[in-house]
Amino acid sequence: MANPVQTFWRRVSEGIEIQQLWAQFHAEARASYRLYSEEIQNTPQQGGPRPLRIIRRLFWAMMMKLSPGRRVLFLIALLCLASSSCSFRYEQNEVQMQGLAFLGGIALLILLALELADRVMMKRDLEIAREIQNWLMPAAPPVVPGVDIAFASRPANTVAGDYYDAFFRPAAGDSERTAPERLLLVVADVVGKSVPAALLMATLQASLRTLAELPTSLQELVERLNQYVCAQNVGGLRFTTAFLAELEPATGRLTYVNAGHNWPVLRRSSGAIERLEIGGLPLGIMAEARYECGTTSLAASDLLLIFTDGLVEAEDQKEQEFGELRMLGILNAAFGKSAADVLHQLMASVDAFVGLARPHDDITCMVLRTFNSGESTGPKRSRTAVATPRATA
Repeated sequence: MANPVQTFWRRVSEGIEIQQLWAQFHAEARASYRLYSEEIQNTPQQGGPRPLRIIRRLFWAMMMKLSPGRRVLFLIALLCLASSSCSFRYEQNEVQMQGLAFLGGIALLILLALELADRVMMKRDLEIAREIQNWLMPAAPPVVPGVDIAFASRPANTVAGDYYDAFFRPAAGDSERTAPERLLLVVADVVGKSVPAALLMATLQASLRTLAELPTSLQELVERLNQYVCAQNVGGLRFTTAFLAELEPATGRLTYVNAGHNWPVLRRSSGAIERLEIGGLPLGIMAEARYECGTTSLAASDLLLIFTDGLVEAEDQKEQEFGELRMLGILNAAFGKSAADVLHQLMASVDAFVGLARPHDDITCMVLRTFNSGESTGPKRSRTAVATPRATA
C-alpha cells in the first residue's frame, strides 16, 4: 500500500519521471524567456548598471501583464515579503506589525489563484474553439477510386491557423453538372498562429466552400478567393499561403495553383522528385494579382505530400530544424506503403526529433498515394490518419 507522500507525489507529477519533469520545465522556461525577452527589448532604455536595467525592465514587463488591481496586490505582497515586521506611531502610541512576510505569501497565493482562474476560463473557451475548428475540417477523406488519402493537423497552441480540405466540386463550365466532378485539394497556412489565425482560417474556409460551388476554373477560383482575402485583410498585415489542386480521378490529371506556399513534393514510383511550384503570390497581398495554373499527371504508386512550413521548420531543444532532407528520407523509406502509414511515420519522426521542445508553429500534412485498381491499400480505417494534437499550454 502506497504511503500518503507517494500518493501525493504521483498526483502532482502525474507519474512523470524527474528527468522528464525537468525537461518539460526547461522547455517552458525557454518559451517564457523568449516572451519576456521581446518585452524587455521593447522597453525604453534607462541608466544604471546593465544587470539592474535588465531586472527593472523584466519587472515592468511582468507588472504590465497584470490588471491595475492585481498590480497593486503584487506590490503589497512584495513589500510585505521584503520586511518581516514594521512599526509606526499613532497618537503617541507605537504600533508594531509582525508576520508581514506571511501576509505577503498569502497575497501572492491569492494573486496566483486569480491568474489560474483566468487561465482555466480562457482554456475552456479555447477548447470550445478547437471543437468548432475541427467541425470545419473533414474528419475523413472522400473515397476516390485509385487514390489513397490521409491528412493530419497539429496546432502549436489549442487552435491553429492551418487549414486542409478535400471535397468534390463541379467541373469548369459545367453549369448543368453533367460532367464528372473533380476533387479539390486544399492546404493553407494563415500567417501567425493561435486565435487570430484561427479566426481568419474560418473565414477562408467559408468563402472557399461557397466559391467552390460555382462551375469555374481553378484559376478563377483562386483569384476570387484572393480578392476576398484581400478585402478581409485589414491593414495588410495578414496573408495566407495556400496550395489548391484539382484532381481528375479518371485520368490522374492534376491541375494546381501554388499561392506562395511550400512546394509540395511529388515522389514518382521511379524515385524521381518533382516540386509543384507554379502559382503566384500568397493570398491577401494584392487584390489584382493573377495566378498561373500548373499541370501534372499522377501515375500508379506516385506519392504526393502537401505540407505547411511547420513541418520542415519544427525545432528540437537545440533549435535545429527538422528540414526537408529528413522529410524526403521518410518519403523514400515509406515507399509502397499506404498514405496513412506514410503520414504516421512522418509525424512520428517529427515527434521524435522535437522531443519535449515547445512547438512554435502549426503542422499540417496531406498525403496522396495512387494505386492500381487491383491493389489493396490495407484496412479501411487506414484511409485517414488525423494526428492527436500534442499537449500544449
